[in-house]
Amino acid sequence: MGSNGSADGSRTGITGLVLIRHGESEGNVAATQAREAGAHVINVPARDADVGLSGTGREQALALGRLLAGVPEASRGAVWSSPYARARQTAELALQTGGWRQQIGLDERLRDRELGILDMLTSAGVEARFPEEAQRRRWLGKFYYRPPGGESWADVVLRLRSLLAELDREHPGEEVLLVCHDALIMLFRYILQQLTESELLDLAATTSVLNASVSRFVRPGGTGSWELESFNLADHLTAHGVPVTEHAGDASVHPR
Repeated sequence: MGSNGSADGSRTGITGLVLIRHGESEGNVAATQAREAGAHVINVPARDADVGLSGTGREQALALGRLLAGVPEASRGAVWSSPYARARQTAELALQTGGWRQQIGLDERLRDRELGILDMLTSAGVEARFPEEAQRRRWLGKFYYRPPGGESWADVVLRLRSLLAELDREHPGEEVLLVCHDALIMLFRYILQQLTESELLDLAATTSVLNASVSRFVRPGGTGSWELESFNLADHLTAHGVPVTEHAGDASVHPR
C-alpha cells in the first residue's frame, strides 16, 4: 500500500463528505402535530433512538437510493450512519435501492442531540414544566445551553470533531457518506466552514435541513480548507414525485 501523505509531506484525509438527513420520521410528524396543537408533550411511539421512518420517509429513502444509483462504482466510498432507527433505515433503504455494496458503519457520535429532561416536550411544554430552564435556554442561546441530562450543541461539536479525525485516519483519499440528523448537519457546517457562534445561529434561525436532503463538502487532495459545494438539495425527491418535508426545530436560537 502507498503512503497516506501528500506531495508536501502532510498527511491526507478524506476528500469529500456527503451529508444526508434521515427521511421523515414518525417523531417528526408527531412533533409538528404537537406544536401546531399547542400541546406540551410529543406523542412519540418509542424512545428517540427507536423511532422509525414514516411512510413518506420510506419513500424519500427510496428516492435517495435512485439518486445514489447514479454514482459511479469507483466513486463510492465508505458509508457511516447514526445508529438511531430513522437514520439507519434511511441508509439501508437508500443503499439497497442504489445498488451499493458497502457495509454501513454505525457510530453513536452521529446520533441526534440528547435533550435530557426536555425530551418529548414542545417549547410550550418546556415553558410550562421547566420555566427556569426555558429562561436559561433563552439566556445562553442554543449553542451553549445544556439541558439537565442532555447536551449542548457545543457538546455535539466535540464528538463530531473526534469522528472527523477518525474518518481522516480510516478513509484517506475517499469521499465518505454520512446519514445523520438536522442539527448535526448544521454543526458540520460550523466545523468545516469555521463559522462563529453568531454565524451558525443566524443560519439555524433561517434555514431548515430538509428530510432526505443532500449536502456535500469537498477538499481535493484531502488537505486544506473545505468547500461547501451544495447544501440541502432535495431535487431527487421532487423528480420522483415524493413529498419534500420540512420539520424544523425551535427557531429561537440566539442568546437574549
